[in-house]
Amino acid sequence: MEKQNNYYRMILLSSLNKVFADEEPLFFPECCRLSGLYGETVSFQAACSFTGNEKEILRVDISSALKKYIRIRQVISVPSAYPAHVKRDSNYLRYTPGLYPDLLRNLDPDEFVLLPGVWQSLWIDLSLTHDIPGGVYPITVSLINGAELTVASVTAAIEVIPASLPDQELIHTEWFHGDCLADYYNVSVFSEEHWHILENFITLYGKKGMNMILTPIFTPPLDTARGGERTTIQLVEITEENNQYQFDFTRLKRWVAICKASGIKYFEMAHLFTQWGAGFAPKILVMKNGETVRRFGWHTPAIGEYTCFLNQFLPALKEELKILGILDDTWFHISDEPRSAHLESYAAARESVMSHLKGCKLIDALSEYTFYEAGLSERPVCATDHIEPFLQHGVPHLWSYYCTAQCVGVANRFMAMPSERNRIYGIQVYKFGIEGILHWGFNFYNSEYSKEHINPYLVTDSGGSFPSGDAFLVYPGADKNPEESIRLMVLNEAIQDHRALKLLEQYIGREAVIKLLEEDLSEPITFDTYPKSSAYLTLTRNKINRTLKQYI
Repeated sequence: MEKQNNYYRMILLSSLNKVFADEEPLFFPECCRLSGLYGETVSFQAACSFTGNEKEILRVDISSALKKYIRIRQVISVPSAYPAHVKRDSNYLRYTPGLYPDLLRNLDPDEFVLLPGVWQSLWIDLSLTHDIPGGVYPITVSLINGAELTVASVTAAIEVIPASLPDQELIHTEWFHGDCLADYYNVSVFSEEHWHILENFITLYGKKGMNMILTPIFTPPLDTARGGERTTIQLVEITEENNQYQFDFTRLKRWVAICKASGIKYFEMAHLFTQWGAGFAPKILVMKNGETVRRFGWHTPAIGEYTCFLNQFLPALKEELKILGILDDTWFHISDEPRSAHLESYAAARESVMSHLKGCKLIDALSEYTFYEAGLSERPVCATDHIEPFLQHGVPHLWSYYCTAQCVGVANRFMAMPSERNRIYGIQVYKFGIEGILHWGFNFYNSEYSKEHINPYLVTDSGGSFPSGDAFLVYPGADKNPEESIRLMVLNEAIQDHRALKLLEQYIGREAVIKLLEEDLSEPITFDTYPKSSAYLTLTRNKINRTLKQYI
C-alpha cells in the first residue's frame, strides 16, 4: 500500500491517525480497508514527506470513479501550550507543549507545499450518496511535480454498502456560543452580518450530527466569573412598565427557522439560573423608561423579584414555542453542574419554576446521584467518570457528558489524545442506551470564566485553562465560515457508528449487536474499560457492515 523513492514518501493512513511534523507515522494495513453506508462520510489520510533541501510545490491528484464525491483538505498543526492536565493516564499521544495536528483546511490541489523533513497529511473525505452503486472502489492519491511526473502515490479501497444509515436517534448537543462569533469577527450581535455568520456555523453544526442547539433566549450564564459578564446575546427583547413585561420573540423566530433549515430538531433554552449553584439570575437586559438596563444578573438573587419575572416570562415563552411548533422538542435547564453543596439552592430554584415547566423536559449536567435520589432531575446528564451509580440503578432517559475534568480513563477529544479515544464514545453510548450526549464547547473562544477573548488559531487551551481541544471543535475561518478539525470529523464518525449499530439492531436485536462488539474482547465495554486501538474500531465497523450486507 506504500510507494516510495529516495526522495518522496507517502503513507496511507486511516482517519484515526494524528500525523506530527517530527514523527514518521506507522502504516497499519488492518486499518486501511474501509467501508461505509449511504448517508455517511468515509475519511482517510495520506501522509507525505520528502528529503530535499528546500520546499517544493506539488499538485495533488485524485484518481477514482468516485472523484466527484471526494473532498481533499490539508491537516494543519496548531500550537498547544497546555495539552494535558498533570492528572492524566498513559493513553495520550504526547504531554508536552508543541504543535498538534488538528485544523482541516481547504487545499488548492495545484499548490500543495511540502517542507523538507517535515511530515504533513492530506485528509480525504468520500461522501456516500444513493446514486453510487454498491461495490469496492479504489481511490488513488498522487503527488505530481512540475514536470507532470508522479513522485508518490497511495491507493485506498473503500467498499460502498448499498444500505442507508437510519435517522439519528441519539440527541447530541455541543454548546453553541453565538457571542464568541460576534466577538471574534468584531460584528454587532444580531446585526445582519452576525446573522449571516450564525447561519454559516449552524449549517455545519447540523451537518455534523448535532441535532440539538443551545438557544440564547438570554445570555447563557455559563463560563462567566462571578460578578463578571459575557458579551450580551439575547434573542428575546423585553420591555418593562409598572412591573409588567412585554416580550418580542422576532429574533427567536429567525433563530428557529435557521436551525430547522439546518436539520436541527431539538432546542435547549439557556439556563434559567447561574452556573455552579443556581444562586442568582442570569444577565437579562430590559427596556425600561426608554433605556436599556441590566435588569437581572449577579445582583439579583435566584428567588424573589426574579421569580416574579419568570412567572410572566415562562408562560409567554412556552406559548411562543408552541406557535413555532417546537415546544415538545424543547428542553429546559435550571443550572449547570450543581454539586452536593448546592443541593438546597438548586432545589429552591427548580421549585420556583416547576409550576410552569411541569410536563416539559428538563436536563442539567450533574453527577451527584443524590440529586436524582431527591427527585431533582428526571433526565440527569452525568459525567462519564461518575456515571456508574446511575447505570447500576437503571436510571431512564440518562444522558452523558465529558469536559476538561474527564481526563483519566474515559473517552474525550483533547488534541493530545489518540483519535480512538474520541470515536469509541459512539459505541459506549450505544451499549448503555444513552438518550443524549452533551458537551460545553462547539466554539468557545474565550478564556476561562470569559475574562478575555482569544484567537483559537493561536490559543487552543482557553488561556492555559483547559487542555487544547476541549473548548471548541471548529475554527472561525477568514471567510466567516467555520473550518473543521480532525476532532469534529472523528466525533461525527462516532455518531455514524452509533447509527449503523441502530440499523443492525433492527435485523439481529440489541443483545446480538452487543455480543458482536465484545466477542473479541477480554472484558465487556464500559465507560472506562474499552478497546484502545484503531484496529478494533476499523475492523468492528467493517464487521458491522458485512453483517448488514446479509440483510439487504
